[in-house]
Amino acid sequence: MANLFRRLIAPAAPSIQRDTVRLRLDDAEIDVLRVRDPRARRLKLSVDERGARLTMPLRASLVSGERFLQANRQWLQQQLARFDGDGLLAPALALREPGVLPLRGALLPVRWQEGRFTRIEVDAEGACIQLPARAGEASLRRVLREFYEAQMRADTGRWLPAYLAGLPRAPARLRLKVMSSQWGSLAPDGSMALDLALALARPAAFEYVLVHELCHLLQANHSPAFWAEVEARFPHWRQERDYLREEGRRLKATLRQLLANP
Repeated sequence: MANLFRRLIAPAAPSIQRDTVRLRLDDAEIDVLRVRDPRARRLKLSVDERGARLTMPLRASLVSGERFLQANRQWLQQQLARFDGDGLLAPALALREPGVLPLRGALLPVRWQEGRFTRIEVDAEGACIQLPARAGEASLRRVLREFYEAQMRADTGRWLPAYLAGLPRAPARLRLKVMSSQWGSLAPDGSMALDLALALARPAAFEYVLVHELCHLLQANHSPAFWAEVEARFPHWRQERDYLREEGRRLKATLRQLLANP
């Protein structure tokens, strides 16, 4: 009872605080999302397709945050330029307009077709997206997600049998979802999760992530013994890991763009 009473009167844990700060770069002013996070241990500046973000520990002063921004202005401008001018993202797919569909490391030309059902098919000419006449953006985003999930399940089903020998068991189940930073995970119950953005990556990178997570059935860590298991099954894993480090942010951002309603 005493422990319960102490929990009831204990102060609430600090919450994450968000606001924006204006920063002048050489050719423009931008808004930087400022996040004061109780979990943060240091000042951190990051950039994605949504803009710039400054993460600060609760104990850090606003002045220290502003100095950190000023000290990293050149780096910030370079990173923002990558998103604005260097084609980091594939062109957005607009409803019933010419475009491309990213898949397995390639960009497939898209053609549109009216039909009773919503579906996407891939052939020698590219990707054909069939939609009913009254289908809107929500239908398009839904069929895109279903398409990528189906492609990933087909690839996984093709690769998995070759890697099951020597494993204590197969994964209990497979979940496909949009992941912010990870490419995959393996839960204690043996269920595996894979990032849906892997459907956009080159197949060898996707296969590497699958092998990586399967090896966690043998070693639930990233010890030398774990990497030895990966090496034995997928000798060129380093190249695919480097590819995901270089291209991962673009792949994840492209997927978010494809699945988001404009």
